[in-house]
Parts: sequence; C-alpha cells; structure tokens
Amino acid sequence: MPLLDALVLEPPQAASHCVIWLHGLGADGHDFADVVPHLNLPAQHGVRFVFPHAPEIPVTANGGYIMRAWYDILELSVERRINREHLSDAVQNVWEWIEHQKAEGIASSNIVLAGFSQGGAVAYQAALNYAEPLAGLLALSTYIADYEALTHHPANAQLPILVQHGDFDPVVLQAQGQKAFKHIQTHGYPANWQSYHTEHHLCAEQIDDISQWLHERLAI
Repeated sequence: MPLLDALVLEPPQAASHCVIWLHGLGADGHDFADVVPHLNLPAQHGVRFVFPHAPEIPVTANGGYIMRAWYDILELSVERRINREHLSDAVQNVWEWIEHQKAEGIASSNIVLAGFSQGGAVAYQAALNYAEPLAGLLALSTYIADYEALTHHPANAQLPILVQHGDFDPVVLQAQGQKAFKHIQTHGYPANWQSYHTEHHLCAEQIDDISQWLHERLAI
C-alpha cells in the first residue's frame, strides 16, 4: 500500500522521535500543523511531525458530499454506523507511515499516534492493534469506531493514553469519549482523561497539557 500524502514537519536536528497526527472529517493534514510551535519543544529537538491527508471520498451521512475522510459514516447516530472496511484501510495507511518512520531509523517505541475526532477513531484502532510497542496515543475529541475489531495487541498493553474532550462538544458527544475511556481503562491501559470547557476544537489550556504529555512520552 503506497504512503498517503502528508504534510511533514522536520525537526531542527536529526529526527529521533515522531508524532503521526490524524485530522478530522473534512479537514486535511494542515489542520493541526499550527499547534506545533505552541508545544514548547526544545530549540534543537528531534521530533518529526507527520500530518497525513485522508483520501477524498463521498460521505453518506453528509449527503454523499465528497470530502477528506478516513472512512464513510453511514449514519451520524451516537453509536456511528461506519464503513468498517474503510476504517481497516485507514489503519493500514497509518501502519505504513509507522513502517516508513522505522525505515528512517526511528524505533516504534519513539512514535506517538495522535488523532482528532474521526482521525482519533483511526488512531485508537491503529495503536491498540499494532504489533510493536509505541510511545503513546493521544485521543482528541473522539470515540472508538469499531470495538469488535480491537485486538488489544499485547505489545501495547502498557501504552500510555491521553484522552481529551470538550464538555460542550456537539459533534462527538462527551459520553462517546467517556465510553471509549472506560473501555481502555477496563483493559488496563495507563490512561488519563482530561476535559475542557470547550466544544469540538482544541483550546489553549489543552495544548499546554498536550505539550507536557509529549515531553514526558518522548523524553524531550
């Protein structure tokens, strides 16, 4: 499977770590690039940021409108009816980017997966099913899209997970995020929940917390 196109931000020095960050429905890889300068990384850090672009597909729940999406949403219910094959393909695409980073000399244990909204749903599946240890998972305003397809690979049984959600999110309800969080808690992952007085986007306080978490995960 060929690599998806992506916006790649190279670090000031040779890359030793990587964050692969997936955007939400209808956005693209540029959506969170502006967050990077606010993460307070050291001047000479070695963190490469990869922001893949989802393919453009018709989205059933949006009247068949063609937009960037990781998978088709068949129904915008609380449980979300989705195209599971598309989700599986998206996971494979993320794994291809992980393999590419490994070929560039970055160990999987130095790679963080992050995702917002629909991108976070893909990140959940990709991280919890991946067969080698990762550095962490950042789940932003998101949900688990396919519980049945989660294999919970033992390689990531101790994967640090940070789940963040807005209290007033009208797009992905906080209850959906809490359901996912309870699921990963039940499976024993070292996970933290953080909520913010915001809707379906990142706020400044949240970015500060992401910065602190990334510093811990990547030892920078």
